[in-house]
Amino acid sequence: MTAPLLEVSDLVKHFPIKSGIVIEREVGRVRAVDGVSLTLGEGETLGLVGESGCGKSTLCRAILQLTPPTSGSVKFMGQELVGMSGRELRPLRRQMQMIFQDPFSSLNPRKRIGQIIGDPMDLHELASGADLKRRVQDLLDRVGLRPEHYNRYPHEFSGGQRQRIGIARALALRPKLIVADEPVSALDVSVQAQIVNLLKDLQDEFGLSYLFVAHDLGVVRHVSDRVAVMYLGKVVEDSGTDDLYDRPIHPYSNALLSAVPIPDPRRNEARERVVLEGDVPSPSNPPAGCRFHTRCPWASEVCASDEPAMSDYGPGHAAACHHPRNTA
Repeated sequence: MTAPLLEVSDLVKHFPIKSGIVIEREVGRVRAVDGVSLTLGEGETLGLVGESGCGKSTLCRAILQLTPPTSGSVKFMGQELVGMSGRELRPLRRQMQMIFQDPFSSLNPRKRIGQIIGDPMDLHELASGADLKRRVQDLLDRVGLRPEHYNRYPHEFSGGQRQRIGIARALALRPKLIVADEPVSALDVSVQAQIVNLLKDLQDEFGLSYLFVAHDLGVVRHVSDRVAVMYLGKVVEDSGTDDLYDRPIHPYSNALLSAVPIPDPRRNEARERVVLEGDVPSPSNPPAGCRFHTRCPWASEVCASDEPAMSDYGPGHAAACHHPRNTA
């Protein structure tokens, strides 16, 4: 077997909470990402799902070294990224790009579209002059925009068009890995389908690997080869897409999937719904043991005292739970 394109091991990102006016001192930590491990192969799409505040966006930024991790390991194409200087990271920046969640604030309103897409190629000395303009216009055409949009500003475009510009900017350096941080959550449903289909077409054309973050489990199932479920800074289940949707092991995965509507009204009414009670605990003071036990319908005493380890439940299917579901 070939080595994975991306390998994340026990990645941690804590944000210090400080207090004091004259002398600041650390009084606590927000445990945004707390020991995440995952892998991504070439040409593969890994979906990352979970509630708001579970650490998905922080994990993405830590993987790309936009936010330096507290500890852990991130290997990309066999090279360790954690601890690299900006100069050492620069050649690898070409191979890993990001599509941001908000298509409005992620584009510089003072720059024309040609500059936004062309600046990365100019910075890395891949093209200049007429060749640079030609490449930018070619990218605009590939993402469903017109070449004459080259001289327009971001405020002249709709949300869906702006996200296409963000995709073109991510493709400008011909990367191997694209981290898509909820790229369709701010868009209308009809536009979401267009963007998702565009991403799949571009993956086949350019041989891309995606780390795809989303709230909509229907979208994740459509685009992903594997899915990782996050809760309060930790991955609680990692599985192939079909296996996860047919046989979710972790109670949190069961709850997420039970909230997805089924087109068949009879099946939708007959299925068992898992209703979670209470709020998500604060990441600055996570519960001991299993972090989900405060909301889990099947929790017991052992859940409050012992943190479950990831266990195998079939080829490529792992979950961390003391009371796994659907294992018969």
